[in-house]
Amino acid sequence: MVCVFIFFIHSPTHTYFPLMADQNIDYGKRYSHQPDYPAEAKESHGIGPQDTVYRYLCPSRKIGSIIGRGGEIVKQLRSETNAKIRISENVPGCEERVVIIYSSSEQTNSCGDTDDLVSPAQDALFKVHDRVIAEEAPGDEFDDVQQVVVRMLVPSDQIGCVIGKGGQVVQTIRNETHAQIRILSSDYLPNCALSSDELLQISGDPTVVRNALYQLASRLHDNPSRSQHLLLSSSSLHRASGGYMGPNPGPFSLMGPYAGYRNDSGDGVREFSLRFVCPAENIGAVIGKGGAIIKQIRQESGAFVTVHSSAAEGDDCLITVSAKELFEDASPTIDAAMRLQPRCSEKFEKDSGVLILTTRFLVPSSRIGCLIGKGGSIISEMRNLTRANIRILNIENENLPKVASEDEQMVQITGEINVASNALLQVTTRLRANVFEMDMPDMSRHDNRDGNFRGSGSHVVKNHAV
Repeated sequence: MVCVFIFFIHSPTHTYFPLMADQNIDYGKRYSHQPDYPAEAKESHGIGPQDTVYRYLCPSRKIGSIIGRGGEIVKQLRSETNAKIRISENVPGCEERVVIIYSSSEQTNSCGDTDDLVSPAQDALFKVHDRVIAEEAPGDEFDDVQQVVVRMLVPSDQIGCVIGKGGQVVQTIRNETHAQIRILSSDYLPNCALSSDELLQISGDPTVVRNALYQLASRLHDNPSRSQHLLLSSSSLHRASGGYMGPNPGPFSLMGPYAGYRNDSGDGVREFSLRFVCPAENIGAVIGKGGAIIKQIRQESGAFVTVHSSAAEGDDCLITVSAKELFEDASPTIDAAMRLQPRCSEKFEKDSGVLILTTRFLVPSSRIGCLIGKGGSIISEMRNLTRANIRILNIENENLPKVASEDEQMVQITGEINVASNALLQVTTRLRANVFEMDMPDMSRHDNRDGNFRGSGSHVVKNHAV
């Protein structure tokens, strides 16, 4: 059996407050401005250069064993260990979720039944590991011992402390624990990894793996990465975790087929905006108590975010996301859009338990052609690549929401969480290219074998394209 963990830092859980009718809230300040968080919340957003940091990969199907109903388990783990834990949302084309655990390096926590002390992050790492392993199905009657596999992401400037000169360190740990420990090639890096990451894999029976994990975690604790303080500086971790709505940004940026493009004509700055149609009952999940959630989205994406209340009770609300952007840079607007999607979309759960999202946003009629293409070729291509139901609704044959203007049409995306997220990336990528009056590259080049979209921004990440 294979267990994969990725750990990311978690922000405080928020409750929601209702938005009053005719109330217009503008949270559109740039992320360079420090928000009015309490001091403890500000501190939780940064990783210090001497902190202990772990990033693990957890199979998406097992993430509930870490989160719990309403986030109860992850809250308890944070409370018990005093470590920061942030769980990423699903990345299109990736069956693993990234979790970051970090804390100060001070060794204050007891480790099991021994007198050894470990850092809060190490303590949390082992507790998370134990919960995920407990979800493993027991071996059948022909298996002597259950086999597990743990995978960790380690910055390339830190992996040397695990390997040692001539591989001496890793070989010693193998000999002492009898675990299989491998540093896999970049070909095996998951979509949620950074381009500068190495993939560390440990396999064996549960006791063997845990012993090896302890030794490896200790090495990483003693040798922090020189770049770890940057892990959250340009994050765009997009929540797509249906039931759990806590804010969980993390370290990967939206870059893609345009990552190497430089615009030499003038300053090249354009304003790119999106107008989401949000059901009135979802607006609390978008804003959060005291505006905490939407402030966090604004800070971490760098986009302007404005929530317009509905004119009448029960009507849809409008959420405007915008930023002044350079074509070659990561898109704050799309970053914020991906964070908003699971909060502002309609949700429907099938009998099988699969969650379906319907995301709606308005597009000027003058730009809708870039999504349709000649004879519907472009929209057909996006449907085929993403497997999402993508529709263009106009005022002539559809009842558009009251918040729509006469010169707008509505794009509606429906599908499972990963499918809907993938489709939103594709659609907004094309809209952004149209705003900059750039030709869109052949999207099929970024399609992998299972139909999930992959970006090609090698110097930032291997997951999304903008």
